[in-house]
Amino acid sequence: MRFLIPVPLDLLNTPVWRSFVASRGLRAGTQAEQLLRIGLADMVKQADGTEEVLPRRAAVLLFAEEPGSLLAAFGGRADLRLMVYAGKEMGMDAVPNLRKPPKTIRGPLIEQIDLAVKAVLDELAQGLTLASSGFKTRHQYPERVVKEAIVNAVIHRDYRLNRDIMVRVFDDRIVVESPGLLPGAITAANIQYARSKARNPLIAQNLREFAVPPNIDDGEGVRMMFGEMAAAKLYPPQYRQNTETAVETLSLTLFNEDRPAIWTEVNDWMERNGPIANADVCRIAGVDTLKASKMLRAWVDRGLLEPLPGRVRSNAAYRKPAQVDEQLGLLPGDDGREGEPVAG
Repeated sequence: MRFLIPVPLDLLNTPVWRSFVASRGLRAGTQAEQLLRIGLADMVKQADGTEEVLPRRAAVLLFAEEPGSLLAAFGGRADLRLMVYAGKEMGMDAVPNLRKPPKTIRGPLIEQIDLAVKAVLDELAQGLTLASSGFKTRHQYPERVVKEAIVNAVIHRDYRLNRDIMVRVFDDRIVVESPGLLPGAITAANIQYARSKARNPLIAQNLREFAVPPNIDDGEGVRMMFGEMAAAKLYPPQYRQNTETAVETLSLTLFNEDRPAIWTEVNDWMERNGPIANADVCRIAGVDTLKASKMLRAWVDRGLLEPLPGRVRSNAAYRKPAQVDEQLGLLPGDDGREGEPVAG
């Protein structure tokens, strides 16, 4: 049985629910009957023989005013946190290097997405002043990419896990960290080309029924992100699965930095051949060893590459972090309950 939340249906009779009913054309029946009809509730027999309609987790997420508070009793979370940092890293001092207090964004998912996208785009529109120079820099991320990153995090996160979505804005990048790993056979290395696999199909299917849906649910959003970043001459989106943390997460990094033309050739070479060494960069880019070393160090500093372990400096080689997932055979997201969407 898909996971049910034993809360009164009255808590779902919100303006967002009524807007959804009107958009979808659910005219006949009570709220309980409507939820049952569209698969967002189940009829449960009680110990005394009576029957009760209970909403599925997806219904709570879609329509409750405070879904995070309702799910907290069952070990889950449903909020989003926006953190804006001064600098390029999270400071380790007692006082965090935040430009402003963190912002928690709550509410039914359709509103949470709208509020989060607006909050992040407002931050980016302001630009930022680098403290060391007073220089004002401009964020270059395409608006569609930022929106898709947030939409994907909200729709596809694992709502069983006790962690919020974290959106971190740094001077040089945005990092969207979503609880849970990639579902099925999708990996960080093949996500650009793999067909979308919805972790939470009830959420994805019903969000598109609102009058102004946050996405069109055509499975092409990730490809669009790669295409838009390439058109803007920025580094491609960087996905990384984090399996060594208390709560497993998927992070997406968008760099606010022009992509050097040579990166495309290096990236293509690694797609075909795997790890790359200094001599390979020299040959591809037509540069000397020192210049190639500087390029490799810069890409390592940005998290685009990482050194192969166990190599001495003279024999150093580098791989994309996403390739580690494939080498380890990671197929996360399949938790042994095939066919059971985790937000059902």
